[in-house]
Amino acid sequence: MPTYRDAAVVLRTHKLGEADRIVTMLTRENGKLRAVAKGVRRTSSKFGARLEPFSHIDIQLAAGRTLDVVTQVVSIDSFGQRLIGDYPRYTAGEAMLEMADRLVAEEREPALQQYRLLVGALRVLEQGSTSDGPRPASMILDSYLLRSLAVAGYAPSFGPCARCGTVGPHQAFSAPAGGVVCEICRPSGSARPAAETLALLGALLEGDWPATREVEPFAVRQASGLTAAYATWHLDRNLKSLAHVER
Repeated sequence: MPTYRDAAVVLRTHKLGEADRIVTMLTRENGKLRAVAKGVRRTSSKFGARLEPFSHIDIQLAAGRTLDVVTQVVSIDSFGQRLIGDYPRYTAGEAMLEMADRLVAEEREPALQQYRLLVGALRVLEQGSTSDGPRPASMILDSYLLRSLAVAGYAPSFGPCARCGTVGPHQAFSAPAGGVVCEICRPSGSARPAAETLALLGALLEGDWPATREVEPFAVRQASGLTAAYATWHLDRNLKSLAHVER
């Protein structure tokens, strides 16, 4: 069978038969893939531990009729080893993996930006520090969620009105409308977050970490709530992992 190599992040696994697993991963060159790891649940498996969620790997696969087969795995980063002992960071990481899995819906569709964004976010989360110093796990997660949605074509607006384009600042936020909205376009039930919250959301979307310094806790909580609402709306259902994230 022809073989090929790729770099990947393991998103999830599930059991197959008595000793095998199906591994779902986001790859650099081939988008999202599912592959069979044969015998990986046996204690004698050479690469079982390298195919757990959060693993960043160099993987070789053999083309199969329905699912490709894992033939070799080399570890690049084991993000899970440092996250598993830290509940806030671990649950934030689980939400990142779930988000990547949901946003890249079609298998074998190139998703290089999503792959790079996920690897970068997991690395920052593992280290607990951004380019501008430490930040809470929930803030790192919110930045990832907003940026991954933007890459997928669902970028929220935190400046001009999301409906009519009127220059802000605006005081209302509507997930269905696509972000901040002016008073004329404001749907009923729109949130009215603080100006500091909207500024924080804009900085998280841009990855402007210096602008997130010394933000009041209430703004961080508001931003997390709005980010979760925005992600839920555009995914049509909740991210199950978000229920366990400390905010």
